[in-house]
Amino acid sequence: MTPLLTINLLRALFVVFATCLGSMIGEPLMGSPLAGTLVGAAFGLFVVLADRLLHGISLRVFSSATLGLLIGFLFSKLLLSSGVLDKASEQVQWVCSLVVYATFSYVGMMLAIRSNRDEFAIIIPYVRFRQATVHDAPLLIDSNVIIDGRIPSVCATGFLSSSLVVPRFVLDELQRLADSSDPQKRERGRLALERLQRMQLDPNLSVTIHETEEDSHTPVDTKLIQVAKMLDARLLTNDSGLCAIARLQNVSVLNLHDLTQALKPQLAAGDHVELSLVKEGRDAHQAVGYLPDGTMVVVNHARAHIGKTVPVVVASALQTSAGRLFFADIRAA
Repeated sequence: MTPLLTINLLRALFVVFATCLGSMIGEPLMGSPLAGTLVGAAFGLFVVLADRLLHGISLRVFSSATLGLLIGFLFSKLLLSSGVLDKASEQVQWVCSLVVYATFSYVGMMLAIRSNRDEFAIIIPYVRFRQATVHDAPLLIDSNVIIDGRIPSVCATGFLSSSLVVPRFVLDELQRLADSSDPQKRERGRLALERLQRMQLDPNLSVTIHETEEDSHTPVDTKLIQVAKMLDARLLTNDSGLCAIARLQNVSVLNLHDLTQALKPQLAAGDHVELSLVKEGRDAHQAVGYLPDGTMVVVNHARAHIGKTVPVVVASALQTSAGRLFFADIRAA
């Protein structure tokens, strides 16, 4: 039985329990078992609905809101105990008390939710919550990263020490890809599932499947961002569009393409490399070759060496909108 099915079963059992409990207390309290049954069923459905509405709220947000509620309640109690309403009528006191409790409780919850852990030390002296580092945050991975195939190798190096989280809808997406009628898509899906399985079996990695509500109407990118916010997780992807959207919503993102760019070797003037010349350059005497990472190198006075691998020395570099462009000369023997 999947965790999602277990959750739905527990919800159904709770509604049945609330209905039976309402039927039992309906006779002595309301004089009618039917009325108690209806009230119990309505109460059970209300609680389940509230549970579904709150599924996107993390435990950190809930605990912060609870603390803010208690602080707001305390301030309300202190204000009303000061005697400012002693001369008012009982009805006015009741209305004002309700307004004060509701206002301070709301403000307390909002302030607590927007505050970070360190700011609670101002309210609670000598108590300081442990500062959560970036490395403590789990990594939420999307289907593109798993299909890409580089993530197992990156994890094996030990650079990613965080636990990895795969949402259920990402796993379902890979399963649909593996069941596709297109042979290429089917092969990509199969390999992605095999990679994920190997990562789960690796004792040095922590890979968990996060169960989510079934929602076929919400785009996958939107659901990824929602889960990242709920878990306070960083998003690991190679989708530039998803990176931009997530960063606009204050979600921390790790982009594999950015990592690749950062790990490119940085050549400088005077460096010696072996280069395979593959085509002619813009000028009559030039030839063009490429470094292993795809960076273009223009070699002067080398057109006669096209099709060969020759030693060259870097002369200069030029930064363009597409990346860095190097100019080199054939190294003298």
